[in-house]
Amino acid sequence: MKELSTLRPPKGANRDRKRLGRGTGSGLGKTAGRGHKGQRARKSGSVRPGFEGGQMPMQRRLPKFGFTNIFRTIYATVNISSLTRFDAGSEVDEAALRRVGLVKGRFDGIKVLGDGDLDRALTVRVHKFSASAAEKISAAGGKAEVVGG
Repeated sequence: MKELSTLRPPKGANRDRKRLGRGTGSGLGKTAGRGHKGQRARKSGSVRPGFEGGQMPMQRRLPKFGFTNIFRTIYATVNISSLTRFDAGSEVDEAALRRVGLVKGRFDGIKVLGDGDLDRALTVRVHKFSASAAEKISAAGGKAEVVGG
């Protein structure tokens, strides 16, 4: 068994950093791997991302389009099939969905969608239901209640 004080990284795991411009014998002396003259050989010789040598850059050649509505309502979606993890007769609300990990992050509301089947009666209280989801919850003997918000 090795002691902590004798541990060493495996051979070849740690390499020395490349020391540029330290004599011709190093193989990276004189021009220090930058070639001869030109913009990229200079001290501050880099150009910003997207710069095309003075040609009109791609992001300015292409037209602007689209629109982002900052007032839109974002819903977290939960399918009927994932509600089977709740016991029959239990009440499913936002807190319960977050507790079991079906909803994570920030949303304006929760919408239940009708993908899958439900075989138990649940009382589901969320912001929105698809028509098929509300129908399947009722068919299983449960209640689909819309909460304000």
